[in-house]
Amino acid sequence: MSAAQSEISTILMDKVADWLTQSSLAGDDLETLVRGFCERLAAAGLPLMRVHLSFSMLHPLYDALGFTWRRGRGIEVEGFRKKAGGPSDRFARSPYYHLFSNNLDHLRRRINPEMPSEFPIFDELKLIGVTDYMAFVHPFGSDSGQGMIGSWSTDSPAGFSESMIAALLYMQSHLAVASKMAVLHKLTDNMLKTYLGGDAGKRVLNGQIKRGEGDTIRAALVMADMRNSTKLAETAGRDLYIETLNQYFDAIAAPFNRAGGQILSFLGDGFLAVYPCERHRAPSETACQAALAAAHKATSRMAELNARRSQQGLSEIGYGIGLHVGNVMFGNVGLSDRLTFSVFGSAVNEVQRLQDLTKKSQYHLIASQEFANYCGNGTWVTIGEEKLAGVREKFTVLFPELTEASLGDEDGGLEATYDRISDAEQVILLHRDARKLPPSSPHSKDFQ
Repeated sequence: MSAAQSEISTILMDKVADWLTQSSLAGDDLETLVRGFCERLAAAGLPLMRVHLSFSMLHPLYDALGFTWRRGRGIEVEGFRKKAGGPSDRFARSPYYHLFSNNLDHLRRRINPEMPSEFPIFDELKLIGVTDYMAFVHPFGSDSGQGMIGSWSTDSPAGFSESMIAALLYMQSHLAVASKMAVLHKLTDNMLKTYLGGDAGKRVLNGQIKRGEGDTIRAALVMADMRNSTKLAETAGRDLYIETLNQYFDAIAAPFNRAGGQILSFLGDGFLAVYPCERHRAPSETACQAALAAAHKATSRMAELNARRSQQGLSEIGYGIGLHVGNVMFGNVGLSDRLTFSVFGSAVNEVQRLQDLTKKSQYHLIASQEFANYCGNGTWVTIGEEKLAGVREKFTVLFPELTEASLGDEDGGLEATYDRISDAEQVILLHRDARKLPPSSPHSKDFQ
């Protein structure tokens, strides 16, 4: 490549930087940001063959993301979830680990297909004709648990020129700023959805944050509660009790957070879930039938959990579920500086009373007549008329008979997990753990 060909236009680099700024301000997600960035760099004249970027949040609610872009083939996205343990063997033999263990910001290597590979990744790069490689680590702050790590690869016969390297370093800083904004936006979105629920999280992000703001909506309602949890808390240790609660919620609650349902709040060892719908019969039927299918799935999962506990010599976990439908107020209540976003109204009180009925009944699943009316031709056992506390009129309550046919397809309640930590996470974890080691520790030298 001639000197003229190797020169990179600073004007075009500035245009890419401007695009990053606009994309960040528009709230584009990381995949859109990275794909657009790589394609624009290539279009601006940088002879990039491959770009790898990985981002770490180091947060229990956020899956790290890795992106690999190749010229003419677009972008591949990998999801990562943290798991216990030290660095993997693959990572320990990577250029990224070399960067960290030697306290380096950048590492550049010319790739010669005739020479042995310094790092295993170079064997893969040789196969696609890479001639020059540059890796980097870019934390989002000195004390941050967030960061970006990546590499640039070219197949240009002359490798990276000085102007190419200057352009990449310049663009790397702009990418870090834009990526941090995208990562923080994703974290905010994930946290709100995790703690408030999908619909409530969206409402808050869209500005519905004033006390008293909200809507009256129609919804199928689910209230569930664990039995004898007080005794369990008193007899089990803290760790065992918390682990039991998590197993219980994984089994019983996960199905209600799918197919239009959302868990609005966990109330100790119970929870409230809603299936919002329009105020017409068809959408009410859809919501109630989805809630009923989830209730069947939850019952099946609880049976499986209790069977495993029995095999382990542990006591069975009892529970009760109430099902109802009605109009509720959906919005913010609380103090001016401490709000909660949930549903309120008589229908909420009624579903709680229905759940309470299971404590004195042989049935662990009780629904109102109104709920059952929207559920089609399923088989229902009428329990009788019950006086609910605080409710003037008696309620006809029913129990849905469980059949295999009513379980439907697997609800996907347990999210897929991934078998390794992202490279970005491993670097930041090593950096974080190194700061925790005392100066006299023999391992502290490994991270200098």
